[in-house]
Amino acid sequence: MLSDIEIAGNAKISHIGSIAAEMGLSEDDCEFYGKYKAKIASVNSPRKAKLILVTAMTPTKQGDGKTTVSIGLADGLRKIGKKSILALREPSLGPVFGMKGGATGGGYSQVVPMEDINLHFTGDFHAITSANNLLCALIDNHLQQGNSLGIDPRTINFKRCLDMNDRALRHIVIGMGGKSNGVVREDHFCITVASEVMAVFCLATTLEELEERLGNITVARTFDNREVKARDLKAAGAMTVLLKEAFRPNLVQTLEGTPAIIHGGPFANIAHGCNSVSATDTAMRLGDYVVTEAGFGSDLGAEKFIDIKCRKAGFAPACAVLVATIKAMKLHGDGDMTTGFANVKKHFDNLRNLFGLNVVVNLNRFTNDTDEEVTCFRQLCAYNGMSCSVSTGFVNGGDGCIELARKVVLEAEKPSTLNFLYGLNDTVEEKINKIAVKCYGADGAVFSAAAAKKLAALAPEYANYPVCIAKTQYSFSDDPKLLNVPTGFKINVRDVEIKSGSGFIVVYLGDIITMPGLPKVPNAEAIKLVNGETTGLF
Repeated sequence: MLSDIEIAGNAKISHIGSIAAEMGLSEDDCEFYGKYKAKIASVNSPRKAKLILVTAMTPTKQGDGKTTVSIGLADGLRKIGKKSILALREPSLGPVFGMKGGATGGGYSQVVPMEDINLHFTGDFHAITSANNLLCALIDNHLQQGNSLGIDPRTINFKRCLDMNDRALRHIVIGMGGKSNGVVREDHFCITVASEVMAVFCLATTLEELEERLGNITVARTFDNREVKARDLKAAGAMTVLLKEAFRPNLVQTLEGTPAIIHGGPFANIAHGCNSVSATDTAMRLGDYVVTEAGFGSDLGAEKFIDIKCRKAGFAPACAVLVATIKAMKLHGDGDMTTGFANVKKHFDNLRNLFGLNVVVNLNRFTNDTDEEVTCFRQLCAYNGMSCSVSTGFVNGGDGCIELARKVVLEAEKPSTLNFLYGLNDTVEEKINKIAVKCYGADGAVFSAAAAKKLAALAPEYANYPVCIAKTQYSFSDDPKLLNVPTGFKINVRDVEIKSGSGFIVVYLGDIITMPGLPKVPNAEAIKLVNGETTGLF
């Protein structure tokens, strides 16, 4: 069987100009990056599309094909005569060179050019990294040049970033080697997809809003306990200039020629896990159905998609697709998929009963799944009153997702009312507890002394911020070893951070970290050039 990169390399794909023209865009609306990629301009027509959110059950460490299903669904919708557009996140180099390899779908449900998208693409992540680190350089230069703002170096909380898994950068000391090399202090790196600049980039809708939000970023406090923001360092203008070109959404296509707008890429376990608002908004003005995904499950990406992104942008999904796999059900059921189906049901209940969405539960069928297992899945869904489908997009592309597409169209026509889990006027502690109890099934939250102290000192202007919970993706709890649907637990709030540029409060649970490390055998070891062609990317 061909690898993903071999399938992508053998594909005959259209010039991106023809894909843009099919969407109603002219050449003047596009800035071409070669034959198969383009930046596109903002669109002023009304939003008209039905928005389809793809999420998943609690995943295995290898992932369960949520992006593959999203791509196959968009292709499947076109197979049944619907004008569909994908709106996805850009891949991070962390997973590409780490555990999972590429992140552009798989098999015959891929977005292309696969190699470009997985690596440098149009340079968006490089621009975000540069803008982030420019602010860091300005902070340290300000300390070096006399510190007229009175910044207390011990309180600097804005981190340098790099789009690479590198655990050695989690906690470092900078400024070593004498007075000319800067002020000695502790520092930290996060991965670019966890940076506040990435979050700002994905939530802003105009360059003016982007600059305003960048200026709002809190970087430190003074010795007399006043906040220092990026605008105090006169950083926002130059940061916006670095991001100006990157801010335009990227247009590519699937193997079957479905338009795909891929832009932004925050992780869902440590950030809000959704592509940019501007990309989703643009797609909704150009298509009839927009398929988007939020990272991991209903407890992470989907919750933040609704409580942060939809609340901010005014989106309301017409339907959600809950991706399940036999291997994930067996993982959560200690080998028994019927027991593990409880995890699927909990995610379904979250989407349907908490958020108010119409839901299709879709089995992403792998080649080693048996007919008996597939039948068992359908029976479990029927017993629990769930609309369900089985897709084979990896092997069959859009043809393998026609059943899913038809079920999505039926569910998307039904009325629904989007619900948020908490009100913005709730206290931060109430917001956290509502997510923990309603969405995770916890008995509540326990706050560390450090987190409780920060919340007690919370400035009034931040009290109505939504919360962005950073936790493991492998469990409803903050312990990755608690599989399926754990009960009788409390979540442990280790720390909180105000993200005044993003406009939310990050809540860190358990041992979650913002700079991942490489596994013992990183995927990077398999990637190489052979006769000028990249191999091993996935």
